Amino acid sequence: MTTLIPSLGSAASQEPVSPVNEQQYGDQAIRQAAIEPLEKWPNHSNNDYTIHIEHPEYTALCPRSGYPDFGTIVLDYQPRDWVVELKAFKLYINTYRNRRISHEMVTNEIADRLWNELAPVGLRVIGDFTRRGGVKTVITVAKGDTGLFTAYVPNLL
Repeated sequence: MTTLIPSLGSAASQEPVSPVNEQQYGDQAIRQAAIEPLEKWPNHSNNDYTIHIEHPEYTALCPRSGYPDFGTIVLDYQPRDWVVELKAFKLYINTYRNRRISHEMVTNEIADRLWNELAPVGLRVIGDFTRRGGVKTVITVAKGDTGLFTAYVPNLL
């Protein structure tokens, strides 16, 4: 069901707005990403190489206050047999947007899931969180051989 609300620009114009409880395709995809295995593709290369992914739109809720937390989730990994599909990774990170979870726990959860599903040679997940109350937090979880990863420079925000 779609309802009409007046536009802020003109009393005569109206814009359709979906009710909050109506599930959009994005909501459904994010819900599925929380429970289904991540989509992954075969790694067809025999080379030793790293994959570096940054998701700058991480958001969740502080477990203590319920206020929003923001940050960048950085993933570095050296694949063995599998590589994660980028949209699947994005949707998985978006599953946290309404969860009450600490910076430490979310970084460890992401690392554990990717380690278990991708079985890479090495993996590093960095949670680079936006300052709140003047406090900057960067959490790093490393598993396996991380020798190919370059040094990480935290965001200054």
